[in-house]
Amino acid sequence: MFHLKMNRNDLKVIGLLALPVMVETVLQTLLGTVDTFFAGQISDDAIAAVGVTNLIVNIFIAFFTAVSVGTLAVIGRYVGRSDAERGNRALQQSFLLSFFIGIIVGALNLLFYRPILEISGAGEDILVYAIPYYMVVVVPIVFLCLSLVLSSCLRATKDNVTPMVATGIANVLNILFNIFFIKLGLGIMGLALATTLSRAFGVGILFIWLTKGTGFLRLPLRGWGVDVEMIRSILRIGVPAGGEKLIMRAGQLVYGAMILSIGSYAYVAHNIAGTIENYTYIPSMGFGVAAATLVGIGLGENNPEKAHRMALAANALSTIFMVSMGIIIFIFAPFFAAAFSSTPEVQMLTVGVLRMIAFFQPCSAITQVIESALQGAGDTRYPMFLTLFGIWGIRVCIGYFLGIICGFGLIGVWTAYIIDISVRGFLLLRRFNGGKWQMVAI
Repeated sequence: MFHLKMNRNDLKVIGLLALPVMVETVLQTLLGTVDTFFAGQISDDAIAAVGVTNLIVNIFIAFFTAVSVGTLAVIGRYVGRSDAERGNRALQQSFLLSFFIGIIVGALNLLFYRPILEISGAGEDILVYAIPYYMVVVVPIVFLCLSLVLSSCLRATKDNVTPMVATGIANVLNILFNIFFIKLGLGIMGLALATTLSRAFGVGILFIWLTKGTGFLRLPLRGWGVDVEMIRSILRIGVPAGGEKLIMRAGQLVYGAMILSIGSYAYVAHNIAGTIENYTYIPSMGFGVAAATLVGIGLGENNPEKAHRMALAANALSTIFMVSMGIIIFIFAPFFAAAFSSTPEVQMLTVGVLRMIAFFQPCSAITQVIESALQGAGDTRYPMFLTLFGIWGIRVCIGYFLGIICGFGLIGVWTAYIIDISVRGFLLLRRFNGGKWQMVAI
């Protein structure tokens, strides 16, 4: 299907870009674990409050993704062209755009926080904890938006280390703030303050670094005008990527409810398997960012052959890592299942799903890395429509048919999941090898 030629220099470049993103992803995962741990020191309802808030935040992240993906593609192209002036202009407009989107989302949550939480299913016992946590974490969500977008600006210049360092410092501060505020007796409000303050510090690090200059980018502190054409370029590329995230989140809610209807054992097993699966995606996320960055820069250099080669090399490396993790998951599935639950029925279902996950790791690698490569080229509409077809046409419809109508339960739903990942992986790779992404104008 394709010819892949890798050299040692390609591997080094890809590895140096991917590794910091992997570390940062692990740190982000640990951040959520730490928040859940400290919430558990308060009550089970506090854990539920944090969980409900995070589900809602994940939906808003789809809007922020529209700016971060568009920014990565646009600035990456200017980096390849060595056009620092336009790159700095794109950086400035991305900052303005993310700032205003974050403020607007925060204001809407300030006005409608209670209906949003109630729609999410939070009862009165959870709302007691959820409302103060939500107000302090989600209303100032502008910090999360700026963090995602400024990190994308740096990644477009091959700087993945600074976002990793900023995330690491934010993690340490979050832990320290959590301990301090809990000792002060602030409870759930203390956890919320710790989250928001640590995010603000992380944004401050990224902002200061960009104002000093990275060697290519430097955030101008003067001449803050709105460049409509530049914003239009960012959103033309980014909006389909954000739409894809919304499609994905909505689909997850639907098939999550479908699994819940099968039974509590199935739902618990699904969540355990999903939690473990999240760790398998860490390599593909790192290599995906590397592919997106290198494709954008390669096109800016007017070297599509190099962009193609680097993206396929990143996918090959991701596949090697993920297959290795799949082997580990297959062998130790009973151990992982027992670590999360002592219920035999849950363990049996979890082992079955984990071993299914182990087999489709190569398709997962392709879906993540090749989709990121297309997004780096600015080709975001095709992945969006493909996700719409995969999530709703395969994962939801076929999952309902196999899991509910045919009575295969959780295994039937996850079979549809595997079909979705396999079909999308094949079609994404076909799209990438077709070369239409090379023609996207920015």
